[in-house]
Amino acid sequence: MAAGQLLPVTPALGAACAVLLAAAVAVAGWGLLGHGWAVLRAGARAAVQLAAVALVIAWVVGSLWTSALFVLLMFAVAVRTAGRRVTRGPGWAWAGLPIATGVVPVLVLLLATGLLPPKGLSVIPVAGILIGGALTATSLAGRRALDELRTRRGEVEAALALGFEPRDARLEMCRTAAATSLVPALDQTRTVGLVTLPGAFVGMLLGGATPVQAGAVQLFVLVALLAVESAAIVVVLELVGRGLLAAGAADGVG
Repeated sequence: MAAGQLLPVTPALGAACAVLLAAAVAVAGWGLLGHGWAVLRAGARAAVQLAAVALVIAWVVGSLWTSALFVLLMFAVAVRTAGRRVTRGPGWAWAGLPIATGVVPVLVLLLATGLLPPKGLSVIPVAGILIGGALTATSLAGRRALDELRTRRGEVEAALALGFEPRDARLEMCRTAAATSLVPALDQTRTVGLVTLPGAFVGMLLGGATPVQAGAVQLFVLVALLAVESAAIVVVLELVGRGLLAAGAADGVG
């Protein structure tokens, strides 16, 4: 009954998804310099991946070990996605460090305090939210930092000529640009309840939780994401400053 109140799974829902995807492809292809195929591929991949997850999730959450393996799979995919978004160079695997730095302490804290039950049905969604936030922050911060270094290459060389260490010269030029990667998380937190009602809040209400319980859980999610993404951005900056995440042929939107 609760699920039906949100979006009933009927042929009409499938048709609506197809129409919206077609519209997105047309708009992106016409107005975003030919990125329609990227939108189409993303939509098709989402459909296939969600179908696959729907088939295996009931089996995965039945065991803590299989749930842990599933979380590791999510982490590996996030590292590859973020790393390839930042650079095509050999250092893309360093993207795992900022993601892990943000996510692991929060998950350990939740499990150690008992706030997160050691059950797959609890661990997988929370880990997915945190890994997704860290992925976004890592991708944005890395791309913006390296783009800024490419744009301001002359200023970096001037700083080196003045006696700056290479790390300090790079950070001086790219820190501000990379810091803007936190803006989406800040905006989401500032406007929650006024502009958007996030999924965790709505899902708990539909599941029978009280508004206070739903609000408390959503507040935790938002604050945890701020912590995770802030940590990820700081680590990305350090990696860029040390030249471990170096400029390469950055991936496009595809």
